[in-house]
Amino acid sequence: MTILKSEFTLALNQVATERGISIEDVISSIEAAVLAAYHKEYPEKINDDLKAKINRENGETKIFEGTKDITPPGFGRIAAQTAKQVILQKIREVEKKTVISHYMGQIGSVVRGRIIRYDGYNAFLDIGKAEAILPKEEQIRNEHYEVNISLMVLIKEINDDKFGNTRIIVSRTDSRLIEELFKREVPEIANGTVEIKAVVRSPGERTKLAVYSSQGGVDPVGACVGQKGLRVQTVTDELGGMEKIDIIQWNDDPLLYLAAALSPAKITSTELNEKTKIAKVTVDEKQAPLAIGKGGVNVNLASRLTNYTIDIVQINANET
Repeated sequence: MTILKSEFTLALNQVATERGISIEDVISSIEAAVLAAYHKEYPEKINDDLKAKINRENGETKIFEGTKDITPPGFGRIAAQTAKQVILQKIREVEKKTVISHYMGQIGSVVRGRIIRYDGYNAFLDIGKAEAILPKEEQIRNEHYEVNISLMVLIKEINDDKFGNTRIIVSRTDSRLIEELFKREVPEIANGTVEIKAVVRSPGERTKLAVYSSQGGVDPVGACVGQKGLRVQTVTDELGGMEKIDIIQWNDDPLLYLAAALSPAKITSTELNEKTKIAKVTVDEKQAPLAIGKGGVNVNLASRLTNYTIDIVQINANET
């Protein structure tokens, strides 16, 4: 019984040389699979002395009981099909490992993906060489997902599900997505002239980005905003267009940094307690809504950005 020589030889050569798989691994896998196929076809003949052996010169496969050849007539077709399936499976395994290895080196970077299906909870994206999952917890709240929509996502992690299947997890809510998008849009960040010191985010609502440059004459905020706001608008559009981005200048003076962090509000005064890390910030009553923000988002982000608990105190403009 002989597996078609040309098919066997070509397939084995392809697996070994083009796909980088060990010939020994392929041969042993085929022999094990052929023996399993024999057990399935002839369950009454199962015993511990059975072995499948492949002739490496011509691809001939036989079943032995000890040293006795007991290969049934007509078993060649089953063996050939089994060998083909094993080789194809090995090819798929290597391709999968290659793809996963490729994306393992891209964790923390951004890619553009196209939604290929959405089950109402998870979105599945084609990201080029593989499929990625955008879980519910990594989606921007109130963002609409449907097939063929194109999105910029951050490759967050690669892990295995409960069935042992490897998954590429991507995110729309990770703060690193903001950093990577600005790196793409702002050459001064990409070349190190401008440094991103901190990013805090309430996905879909607001982001605060603190930037700094040690080089004289460089305006880090202006570089990120761009002419007529083009650069920051491009990033905003990639986030769905609803998320406001406040770009502020980082400062090692906590008073100046806090004042900038609470933008767009203008503050009257600030009292700091370095031990408790509490900042008492006084604002005019007309500025209070801006300082606090809708649902407290502005003051909460400013607090996270500066690592101070911020207590907003309102005063009437007529008070002296």
